[in-house]
Amino acid sequence: MKRKGSEIVAEVLLEQGVDTVFGYPGGTILNVYDTLYNYQDKIKHILASHEQHAAHAADGYARATGKTGVVFATSGPGATNLVTGIATAFMDSIPMVAITCNVPDTLIGRDAFQEICITGVTMPITKHNYFVNKIEDLADTLRNAFRIAESGRKGPVLVDITKDVTAGFAEFVNKAPFIVKELPKAEMSDIEEIARLINKAHRPVAYFGGGVAASGASKELAELLQKADMPGTYTMMAAGVLGYDDKKNLGLIGMHGSIASNKAVDRADLVLALGTRFSDRVALNMSNFAKGAKIIQIDIDKSEINKNVLVDLSVVSDVKDALMKLIPLVEKADRSEWIEKVSEWKKTKGDCKVEGAELHPSEIISSVCELTDKETIYVTDVGQHQMWAAQYLKHENTKCFLTSGGLGTMGFGYGAAIGAQIGCPEKRVIHFTGDGSFHMNLTEACTAVSNKLPIITVIMNNSVLGMVYQWQTTFYGRRFSSTTPERCTDFVKVIEGFGGKGYRARTPQEFEEAFTKALKENGPVWIDAIIDREERVLPMIPNGGTVEDMIIG
Repeated sequence: MKRKGSEIVAEVLLEQGVDTVFGYPGGTILNVYDTLYNYQDKIKHILASHEQHAAHAADGYARATGKTGVVFATSGPGATNLVTGIATAFMDSIPMVAITCNVPDTLIGRDAFQEICITGVTMPITKHNYFVNKIEDLADTLRNAFRIAESGRKGPVLVDITKDVTAGFAEFVNKAPFIVKELPKAEMSDIEEIARLINKAHRPVAYFGGGVAASGASKELAELLQKADMPGTYTMMAAGVLGYDDKKNLGLIGMHGSIASNKAVDRADLVLALGTRFSDRVALNMSNFAKGAKIIQIDIDKSEINKNVLVDLSVVSDVKDALMKLIPLVEKADRSEWIEKVSEWKKTKGDCKVEGAELHPSEIISSVCELTDKETIYVTDVGQHQMWAAQYLKHENTKCFLTSGGLGTMGFGYGAAIGAQIGCPEKRVIHFTGDGSFHMNLTEACTAVSNKLPIITVIMNNSVLGMVYQWQTTFYGRRFSSTTPERCTDFVKVIEGFGGKGYRARTPQEFEEAFTKALKENGPVWIDAIIDREERVLPMIPNGGTVEDMIIG
């Protein structure tokens, strides 16, 4: 039967199992929004205060639920406002479909009001994108967008549709979703060689990233580490893959990773890299990374093999499949001497507390962990608070720590927290941020209030741009250029102005009391937690440095 273009958009979304979209209306996408009026009982639309935050909400929804996030935007600035959110999803391999609408086809290329070539703008930051100016192409293009976003190494896809296509009519037949292409699988000959290398190693370490979380391989990884008596370390994108108290868990690796993690990789004779890309925040000095070890890399994306660090053996495979094949071939081992050594390193912590400060970041996070359950979803913005969260949170679940790892997007957190809370209404969502990051996204409070979302935002407020301030302190002779903005924002009054609840805390006792009250509220709560501007994220390895350059205190 013939359907209007905007109806085809809605029908394909339903085909793909989409029941929630995030976005902001505008002139060229009005036909789609008009159609949404008739689909209110099937597709819930969450209106954001800004398109960037709508994209972050779709991203957070995808991370928390495992589904593909969907975001709508109009042409021109509406579309360009999505760019940072799309790039964030791209860098962290998050499935998202961004649907934008452009000026009518007759006006394309004429510099019409709010015309922009958004496919050209987003080409480097999407898995694929489409420009649809023929209604006959619309349905299958949207279907392909979901297929691409969800297959292989996941990521964002953009579909830009001219306004006349959304207003036109074409024959439409409902179809079942595409069957996602089978993931690449490891050859047994490669798996046998990996097992041989692990079995003969004396000091093996597993180094794993977001690919392990994405493949759902946390159980298999834990089984391998236990059987091989091998410690493991992770990137931020894999926080929660191993339980916080797991004896094989060395903690975060890299620039702000634990002493044990960085030393173990540096001293290892074998490094098994799983679903990770050796980013410059992990392999800070790539030519010296794990210099005494044979390095094995297993990743679903062929382009990541040997991209940053040259490896001795590589396998292009879904990590879960590779581990399932590997575990039976790995011998039950006793590497107590190596485990004892790394356990000694685990006892040494970075000395980052400021003497005399009333409230330390570690105390804030410890209090949050004590008062929430293991299913709590933690979301961060980017900066010092993000690293403290990664270091101190007692992770238990791979979908419970949402952060911008690759792009490092200040302003990611509140939108992502909203998406996570919408996607997982039965769970508690805690948003950690700093006063610097929060000034970029706090307008989303109107979205949280309008939708009665009980998100608790913990603002680690040091009145400076903390991470850059730390770098200027350490490497630039305390020449504080534009990092001490002297803002006078009263966060408690701001959230009350939006219609939420606010508290301020200067001591551990005040924070615990505020957080306990916040847990009883039915809407958004902000806690302005005052910390000292001289608090540091430690340990720290400078850019280009090695373990020998680690700053501990």
